[in-house]
Amino acid sequence: MSNYRRHYVQGGTWFFTVNLRDRRSELLTCHINTLRLATLTVKRRKPFHIDAWVILPEHMHCIWTLPEDDEDFSARWREIKKAFSKSLSLDNVWQPRFWEHTIRNQEDYRRHMDYVYINPVKHGWVKCVAQWPFSTFHRDVRAGLYPSDWAGEVGELNAGERIALD
Repeated sequence: MSNYRRHYVQGGTWFFTVNLRDRRSELLTCHINTLRLATLTVKRRKPFHIDAWVILPEHMHCIWTLPEDDEDFSARWREIKKAFSKSLSLDNVWQPRFWEHTIRNQEDYRRHMDYVYINPVKHGWVKCVAQWPFSTFHRDVRAGLYPSDWAGEVGELNAGERIALD
């Protein structure tokens, strides 16, 4: 049995990786609206800010910031996973647990934001970040945080200059 302990910080910001049990599945993108509804339902009851999110067919990465007086990201993930599975009448959809990393500073935040957005390119789903529809990248382009042509192929991570997130 593992002695793994999660790092809880009130009002903290975390990077998450959440995987389906079947890594060949396309369940998340095939049922994107079910996932969105599960997330929205949980977010209404237990608010959190979505800094970034990318959903691939069988896993997702995101960055969340919790309210100042709250540190319970685990309950949110448990509820999102449960609502998604229940809506599809499926059991054992998710890998047990999830991976989290507490964001330490602005540079750590920037690196993880970039990692979230480049992920569909890294996994070969698209040639450039803007082609992937299941990402908050498009929201951040509209907000002026990233240029629409940011990061083409994985070997070209500096293909577009990212605007500072300060």
